Amino acid sequence: MTTLVDETTVISEEDINSFKIVAKNTNRVFRIRRPGEGKHDFTALYDINLKVREGEFLTMVGPSGCGKSTFLDIMAGLSVPTSGEIYIDGRRIVGPDLNRGIVLQGYALFPWRTVRKNIEYGLEVKKVPRGERRAISDRYIELVDLKGFEESYPHELSGGMKQRVAIARALAFDPEVLLMDEPFAAVDAQTRETLQDELLRIWEETHKTIIFITHSIEEAVFLADRVAVMSTNPGTIKCFVNVNLPRPRRISDVRNSSDFNWITGKVWRLLHGDGDSETKSDAPRGPSAGSGFDSAGL
Repeated sequence: MTTLVDETTVISEEDINSFKIVAKNTNRVFRIRRPGEGKHDFTALYDINLKVREGEFLTMVGPSGCGKSTFLDIMAGLSVPTSGEIYIDGRRIVGPDLNRGIVLQGYALFPWRTVRKNIEYGLEVKKVPRGERRAISDRYIELVDLKGFEESYPHELSGGMKQRVAIARALAFDPEVLLMDEPFAAVDAQTRETLQDELLRIWEETHKTIIFITHSIEEAVFLADRVAVMSTNPGTIKCFVNVNLPRPRRISDVRNSSDFNWITGKVWRLLHGDGDSETKSDAPRGPSAGSGFDSAGL
């Protein structure tokens, strides 16, 4: 009987050059002060091992404080691991680089720059000629459905529109990997669903490798090829969940499907320390039977 959950990932030297992203034995320890106890080591991340294929959409879900954002900061090159390494295309991450685009919860747009100028910022850093910058920004303005708002400023946009600008800016300079840290958490539920659909449409067109952090189990399952389920104290990847729901997906089509509900229920139980003993015989049956997991976790 094959298990539904892969709880271990072993990283070989061959993996480093075979996968788009590889995290090997990655740890992050902070030195903190506790009242009356002096300084202590706090392990935010422990022994993170991860393999991501090119073009894969991986989501990471876990409780607050499990180290999701810390891991993304290390991937972005904004922080360094205490030990271990992360590689992209076989090259070790040692700092920020234009091969990675970042989209954060707070938009982080330049208020003094228009939609077009915000999207063109990374292209300016890369010293792309002005005419080429305009052609590229036109493409991404259309891709995120903001045509007609090219000369608008961030204060003139809704929250959902600002997040579309942030996504377009991250994609415009053509990064190898897109890192997204709860990018839809600050918008209302209806806008969030719209942005989820839009992100999948963009991903289907661009084929970018995406790592997406969220607290929402439904969002994690809807978007992903795989879900990395994290636990805390210390923060580590507990297991990987394969999401074999058919693509292309739209939230209105999958929300009430038995497979979607079964997988989200499974992730919920894993997050709460249950569900480890199920096998493939528990998987839903029908046209998309087999949705769920395999022993490889890939």
